[in-house]
Amino acid sequence: MLLVYTHNLTPRVKYVFRQIIIQILNVEISFTQEKNFFLNSKLPKISYTHSQLKDELFFQSHSILFEKGVIERKINVFTYDNLSCFFSVENSTFPFDPFGASFFMLSRYEECLPHIKDEFGRFEAKESFAFRHGFLEKPIVDLWAQKLKLEIKKKYQSFNFPKKNFQYINSIDVDNAYLYSEKGIVRTLGATIIDLLSFNYSNFFKRFKVIFGFEKDPYDTFSKIIALGKEYNLHTIFFFLLGDYEQLDKSISFSSKKFQAQIKSVNDNTFIGIHPSFKSLSSNQILFKEIDRLQQLIHEEVINSRQHYLKLDFPNMYKGLLKTSVKNDYSMGFVSMPGFRSGTSNSYYFYDLDLEVETELKIHPFMVMDVTLKNYLDLNPSDSSLYIKKIISEVKNVNGTFISIWHNQSLHFEGDWLEWDSVYKNMIKHASSLTNE
Repeated sequence: MLLVYTHNLTPRVKYVFRQIIIQILNVEISFTQEKNFFLNSKLPKISYTHSQLKDELFFQSHSILFEKGVIERKINVFTYDNLSCFFSVENSTFPFDPFGASFFMLSRYEECLPHIKDEFGRFEAKESFAFRHGFLEKPIVDLWAQKLKLEIKKKYQSFNFPKKNFQYINSIDVDNAYLYSEKGIVRTLGATIIDLLSFNYSNFFKRFKVIFGFEKDPYDTFSKIIALGKEYNLHTIFFFLLGDYEQLDKSISFSSKKFQAQIKSVNDNTFIGIHPSFKSLSSNQILFKEIDRLQQLIHEEVINSRQHYLKLDFPNMYKGLLKTSVKNDYSMGFVSMPGFRSGTSNSYYFYDLDLEVETELKIHPFMVMDVTLKNYLDLNPSDSSLYIKKIISEVKNVNGTFISIWHNQSLHFEGDWLEWDSVYKNMIKHASSLTNE
């Protein structure tokens, strides 16, 4: 147990200390605002205030944890002990406030300020504070926490930290369950005409071989993914898009019996969640409908979610999810760049900056996505494997949780995805081997 003194125990202070001490360092914590109680306690002690009280481990506080709302400010980033840091202070254990800086990252403070969006209205990786200052590929909050751990051990040598292990979550987005099957007469006829007009006869013949049952649909990779998951003992989650057909939500119709049977089969073998449609962001009613579709199908409460197109409309998307059965969201990450959008590889709770309250919605950040490597960074399979290994190494270094995103349609390893089977298999083999160390 660690005892923390602060002159003002705000919701922000409680939130970030709980995240760093409990969630990351795996240690219990107690707070006090009573100086005498703190000074007389025999527990290992940390003070977070304006000046040191006695001989405890002291961290001078920046103002951000004692404010309300969002304030635009100029932030100076500097290097301390080979780590980027900000919110400088004086006469403190560190020359910066690791708790205030961590809150800035975890709360996605910057995403509540004016910023440039991409063509789909998403917060762009290159606009992020972490990218602009060169630490997007570092789990900076976790690294600060490890530095804090070393200082605690140095000050209180008999204090023991429980062991924490590296973990891996293999997540699969199902935007389009089938390439040819279950598309309906209109979509199939339209695609057939395009094949003929473009002289794409191989696609024309393959389409009808699949439709008439002579070949398996190329995107039907579910059994292969599940088998690999069982072989390597992976924690795998599939996210299914169940929105109505729209320009950006081109899923299989939910009325398809084959699609419904596929979802049930996957649910019998591993974990699943909802992949809320792009359009669901414009209406909670649409979000509720899509979640209800999945719940009615599997007869279970839907607790996992990842937004389609990774359109993390912050903070409105999370506020919408709080009104549903969803307890865990896996949307925190960038489309265009791998790395650590919120500076951590650990799960944490969404902090509502409007209401100044820690919510019950747990955020699970991802680090790498298949289309990021291939389409946005234009990497070949060999270079992609090296990039993934580098990110995994960063997560392993802090014993966090590595989460990857692949799509069922990229895992058919044909056409544009030819030779990418080695990337996926090398990734899960490497990540799963580290969970056993």
